[in-house]
Amino acid sequence: MQPTYTIGDYLLDRLVDCGIDRLFGVPGDYNLQFLDHVIAHQDLGWVGCANELNAAYAADGYARIKGAGALLTTYGVGELSALNGVAGSYAEHIPVLHIVGAPSTGAQQRGELLHHTLGDGDFTHFSRMSEQITCTQATLTAGNACHEIDRILSDMLTHHRPGYLMLPADVAKARAVPPARALVIKGPAADENQLAGFREHAAKLLRSSRRVSLLADFLAQRYGLQNTLQQWVKSAPITHATMLMGKGLFDEQGSGFAGTYSGIASAPQTREAMESADAIICVGTRFTDTITAGFTHHLPTEKTIEIQPFAARVGDHWFSRIPMDQALAALIDVSGKLSAEWSAPDIIAPDASGAPQGNLTQKNFWSTVEKQLRPGDIILADQGTSAFGIASLKLPSQATLLVQPLWGSIGFTLPAAYGAQTAAADRRVVLIIGDGAAQLTIQEMSSMLRDKQKLLILLLNNEGYTVERAIHGPEQRYNDIALWDWSRFPDAFAPDTPSRCWRVTQTGELAEAMADSVNSDKLTMVEVMLPKMDIPDFLRAVTQALENRNNRG
Repeated sequence: MQPTYTIGDYLLDRLVDCGIDRLFGVPGDYNLQFLDHVIAHQDLGWVGCANELNAAYAADGYARIKGAGALLTTYGVGELSALNGVAGSYAEHIPVLHIVGAPSTGAQQRGELLHHTLGDGDFTHFSRMSEQITCTQATLTAGNACHEIDRILSDMLTHHRPGYLMLPADVAKARAVPPARALVIKGPAADENQLAGFREHAAKLLRSSRRVSLLADFLAQRYGLQNTLQQWVKSAPITHATMLMGKGLFDEQGSGFAGTYSGIASAPQTREAMESADAIICVGTRFTDTITAGFTHHLPTEKTIEIQPFAARVGDHWFSRIPMDQALAALIDVSGKLSAEWSAPDIIAPDASGAPQGNLTQKNFWSTVEKQLRPGDIILADQGTSAFGIASLKLPSQATLLVQPLWGSIGFTLPAAYGAQTAAADRRVVLIIGDGAAQLTIQEMSSMLRDKQKLLILLLNNEGYTVERAIHGPEQRYNDIALWDWSRFPDAFAPDTPSRCWRVTQTGELAEAMADSVNSDKLTMVEVMLPKMDIPDFLRAVTQALENRNNRG
């Protein structure tokens, strides 16, 4: 006898249509029967996490590699625990579907005083909270479920932001008809008049330009323009750079790459290449405080062409209802003949070969890391010294960097690294995280070990919240943390799973540990001992700007 095809099955099939083959989360009594269908599904696997916040972070990390992700929690206590992670996905344009297993439709209609509620019979409190951090929401019923599932997923993938589905237990097991065709995501059509106006104004600016720079950021990645941009800079003499959120978008080993642009915190040659061009093309940029060193970027409006997800600008003129891919295609077409007249300055990268050896400092730590990274690595750098230290590195070809400088939730990268490795089991994942950040989410190392993942974890031990010390209160005890014996965690979490632990104080030891991990068949954790008050140069410029702004109010 064939099992009954349910709404829960329909939802899982649609997730697979979207390229999602793993569902992260934590079980709870309101989602357990749905979870039986997850376990039974042939093309989608269950990934249990240590807690709901970590599950949200893991789904985010998975989505940054695969293009979309999914998260399952139980109603109330579970979904609220995940909201910080979902909010980060919303801020940084990551499409993650948050599925909430909820009490049955009848219990909700009767206003029963159930566990995991506020005890007032109102079952809409938490879905209303999620409205602020998702681009689309639905409460499923037996009558609307299939249509609403398709709508939510389409909205989520069009806008590259999280969606929310409340799935009552009785609805999950109600009968459904399998989808007749795969889910097709169609973006909005361009306004042809607006697109023509954009082409005209862009051509006028570029026609009078001889030096053209291109600054691309994370939204270009989110909307799938990475390959297009890479091909463009190979075929035209355009000096190009990214900001921290989009770092890794270009081949940083290629000619014409100018580095990471961050206002006054940029390397001098990067700042010169970007700011002094005759025309500056900005694709998918967001000029936030931390990645511009307190809004110190200088890109004059009259010289810039800006392309955003659904609008574009030339100088002071905005053009609406133009999808990003079509605006970029028009700009590349316009520049085809004009680019023969462009010239790009030679970009000379700083020589890092003379970095001091011996005891580890921030300077020689990062120069050692740069030499040991490999093409194709997935690198995650947590907010703090990790993210700002990696900003100045030149990444190897085909490397992927995951950072979260806008939302900036410390501890995000450890579970996100678990999600990224789940998404790409054949690539080396390198996690760089501070000791303070790791204390928030270290539980997910147990999931890495359970799943026999082979990550390389560089845990920077500088005795507390060094990034906060740099901003304010260097000697205040609120920036101190309890000092943990990090090397004992892998054995404590999974005593029967082999792992490799190092504690390094010298550059040579760090290089050996990183090289050893390339072909390792086990998780490698390297505790990197660094001076308590030592910070990267980029972070010094950022923290000074943030402290000045906080003092001004």
